[in-house]
Amino acid sequence: MSLTGAFATGLSGLDANSQNIDIIGNNIANVNTPSYKAKRALFTTQFMRNLSLGSPPSGASGGTNPMQVGLGTRIGGIQTDFTNGGISGTGIATNMAIEGNGFFIVEQANEQFYTRDGQFALNSENKLTTATGALVQGYAVDQNFNIVPGVLNDLDIQIGSLTIAEATGNVNFEGNLNAAGEVSSGGSLHDSRTFFTDAALTPGNEEAGATDLTVGGNNLYIDDGAGGSFLAFEGGTDTIITISGVEKAGQALASKTFAFSTDPTVIATVDDAGTNINDFIAFINDALGLSSVSINGETLGGGASLVAGEIVIAGNEGAVQDLLLETGHITASSSAPGFSGIANPMVMQKTQAADGEAGRTSFVVFDSLGTEIQVDLTFIKQSVVPDGGTVWQWVAESNDNDALPRIVGLGNVEFDQNGVFVSASNSAFSLTRLNGADDPLTVNMVFDNGIDSITALASTSSVVSPVRQDGSPLGTLDEFSVGEDGTITGSFTNGLTRTIGQVAIATFINNDGLIEAGNNMYTSGANSGNAVIGTPLTLGAGRVVAGAIEQSNVDLAEEFVNLITSSTGFSAASRVITTTDQMLQQLLLIGR
Repeated sequence: MSLTGAFATGLSGLDANSQNIDIIGNNIANVNTPSYKAKRALFTTQFMRNLSLGSPPSGASGGTNPMQVGLGTRIGGIQTDFTNGGISGTGIATNMAIEGNGFFIVEQANEQFYTRDGQFALNSENKLTTATGALVQGYAVDQNFNIVPGVLNDLDIQIGSLTIAEATGNVNFEGNLNAAGEVSSGGSLHDSRTFFTDAALTPGNEEAGATDLTVGGNNLYIDDGAGGSFLAFEGGTDTIITISGVEKAGQALASKTFAFSTDPTVIATVDDAGTNINDFIAFINDALGLSSVSINGETLGGGASLVAGEIVIAGNEGAVQDLLLETGHITASSSAPGFSGIANPMVMQKTQAADGEAGRTSFVVFDSLGTEIQVDLTFIKQSVVPDGGTVWQWVAESNDNDALPRIVGLGNVEFDQNGVFVSASNSAFSLTRLNGADDPLTVNMVFDNGIDSITALASTSSVVSPVRQDGSPLGTLDEFSVGEDGTITGSFTNGLTRTIGQVAIATFINNDGLIEAGNNMYTSGANSGNAVIGTPLTLGAGRVVAGAIEQSNVDLAEEFVNLITSSTGFSAASRVITTTDQMLQQLLLIGR
């Protein structure tokens, strides 16, 4: 019995050591497999044959110890070494490694797996995948680019297709307003010829502003300069007036149209409409950006009015608000058959130029759709404070406002005797947006933030300019990076950066209980515990290292030593069998 048992004992040694060599060989084969975790065999004794279980001490005996003969060895378990492998940089943005105990979460064929292998890449749909096509899981963002926690999604990084724009909310200014300049006393003045309600230009028949020019026969006439008259506005012909080519200090104003009409079809084609000259004068104020609004007693003094049948246009105060307004800038047309009105019904004459110190700058803001909107900002010196300091009125104008008024904001700015900013009655302007963007677009102007500021000191001229602002036009996702907490930050071509996702991480109570599923992936096992899903830097998950992969943690020197010892054990077990065989042969010889 003992000799045949020795055969079984030796065989168990061969079997256990050969299995150990398999494990060692697999470790060595995976020495270059990213994130591979080395394994080692846990040897344990096999059954024991009890010859005696021993006896306790007694008066007649000092006691005996158990007598047991082992029946060999076996592999009691295979332990995985989950210590971190070395981190190797690749420079590839999609590659990631984990320093810690966590696992990336991936999905393939609607089944969830876990992996430490971060050799990720983007597929044709810009989804992050493993080398074998499993989809990397994480958290998506909402429309405001805030992480939506709790719900796993395929990580989608839309390089070249994801777009973004941002509305302007703040603009910072710096510069100096020339406190030594003259206080404004008036704007430019422009007079038209007198309008009469009869062709004979009868005194007393000067237009009073209320004549309904949508009614046939209600005409207005002007002196032709040769003793006769022109038909300026022909009633009932749906006359359209176009103001175009007008300039403020060399800068062209937007072309605007007005109709003397009540026809909805005609009204839909113009910027404004009305029935009489009073309505037309209100249109002129809006189209040319003229203001007489009083702010703390200060006013720009601009505005159109009807004086004894003449349309008098007063430009805003300040030299840079001086208007270039000529006869040819105001034209009339109509689609009515037999229209007899003249092409230039307002014969304009400039009688005064604008004066007063003023500074002007232009800048671009963006609405929520990324549309560029140019804004002109002018500061006009209004008064000198008796106790020291100056008061300036600012006016913001835009050709790109979707509503008629050219002026989009007004306010006063006060400086002390040292030229330091004191206060502003208003520091924001609003633009009407009818293009589908957020409406209105309100922009706050910062005149003094402690770093950039506007001053009012004596100089040769007033110079103000925007130095910083937010908002941007349309931009496309150009590149991305991954932070230690797994947050994926996208960089857009317009200079914006936004969070576009976050990598999810799973942890387990017992990593040794995970079941290998091939392709460097694991599934949860009966003894691993359930996956606890979170984000990097939490719950012991570790941190993400971007542009790198985790190397195999196989120690070749150790594996070679283990290979030698296993080979020695195998050889020794085979010697047991050989020796036992020789003993049996000797036993058989006795019988001969």
